[in-house]
Amino acid sequence: MTGDITLLGYGVSAIGPAIAVGLIFAAYINGVARQPEAQGKLQPIAILGFALAEALAIFGLVLFFIAFFVS
Repeated sequence: MTGDITLLGYGVSAIGPAIAVGLIFAAYINGVARQPEAQGKLQPIAILGFALAEALAIFGLVLFFIAFFVS
């Protein structure tokens, strides 16, 4: 019973970082398309945003494993 709820919780928590990554790179591509000379400034910001969004997904995965195996 608990495993089913934690699976559902992780599935729902993975939606947020997935949407965030899509929005980050959509904004990056849009910014570079508008001003190609700004690519050098936009790329590190996009990569940092990607890393932070993925860290949230990994954190959710770790919490899933803790909840699944401890309970």
